[in-house]
Amino acid sequence: MTRRLAQVAKKVGVSEATVSRVLNGKPGVSDATRQSVLTALDVLGYERPTQLRGERARLVGLVLPELQNPIFPAFAEVIGGALAQQGLTPVLCTQTKGGVAEADYVDLLLQQQVSGVIFAGGLFAQADAPHEHYRLLAERKVPVVLVNAPIEGLDFPCVACDDAVAIEQAWRHLASLGHERIGLVIGPADHIPSRRKLEAARTTARSAGMSLPDEFVQRSIFSLEGGQAATARLLEQGVTGIVCGSDPLALGAIRAARRRGLSVPADVSVVGFDDSAFMTCTEPPLSTVRQPIEAMGRAAVDLLRAQIEGSHSPLGELLFEPELVVRGSTAPPSAR
Repeated sequence: MTRRLAQVAKKVGVSEATVSRVLNGKPGVSDATRQSVLTALDVLGYERPTQLRGERARLVGLVLPELQNPIFPAFAEVIGGALAQQGLTPVLCTQTKGGVAEADYVDLLLQQQVSGVIFAGGLFAQADAPHEHYRLLAERKVPVVLVNAPIEGLDFPCVACDDAVAIEQAWRHLASLGHERIGLVIGPADHIPSRRKLEAARTTARSAGMSLPDEFVQRSIFSLEGGQAATARLLEQGVTGIVCGSDPLALGAIRAARRRGLSVPADVSVVGFDDSAFMTCTEPPLSTVRQPIEAMGRAAVDLLRAQIEGSHSPLGELLFEPELVVRGSTAPPSAR
């Protein structure tokens, strides 16, 4: 019991005494705090006291495209915790190859009469993917918040890391080290954040008096293997610096360099994107552009809560400033 009290109290950000009062039906606790405690019980997997089991916390769908990229579990932790503090229970929906499709998850969430849905990545970020299930949510007037890309033609609130600033930081860092042949590894052609990164890279290169030829741009699926294959093609072009659209892509880039007998960063410098978990533990530690996931996740929940309560929620996109984190995977180019 003591362990349960401590875990719930930590999750909600209240004292163990407050949790105890809620579980025992005692007065002196606000409705919002009471609901947050009950939601935390659900999230942590504890059974509610018998007298409280008839009260179901409001459900919110949290749809993620995958869990292999550590940035998505990080978003899930931030968003799930913020939802619990608001008295809302997250329903995690993760896509897997051959598993439940995103549109099917939306149907299931509608059947559960969810209070809202947060998409932290997904088909909305792909211009050529089917978007009918998003339009269905709009028609049903279900509150929705998107993370990292808007949908053209639908006025869902969106929070995103500023891709243009991220690429400018990474590119100028490599250029300041003396790299002149800088390549780019990004996602598919219809991936909206990748489009933004490519446009920003071309703009930054021009402003620096440099060029970004088409052969210096390689597209890939977002995986370590994809990053390795794309980087192998870049290395054939003689690039010495590589900017990647995710940390797994960057780890693939490092592996590709090593497979060719090259050293990182002595022969090739690599910059990732996200600053996801364990990037300080790689060899070398990865230089990367950090997404402010704590601020972004909490903003997404605030935007959703505003819609649920019927108050004004700003439409369009809230852009959050990234931060370049310089570690051991970047250095001046060698004289080879």
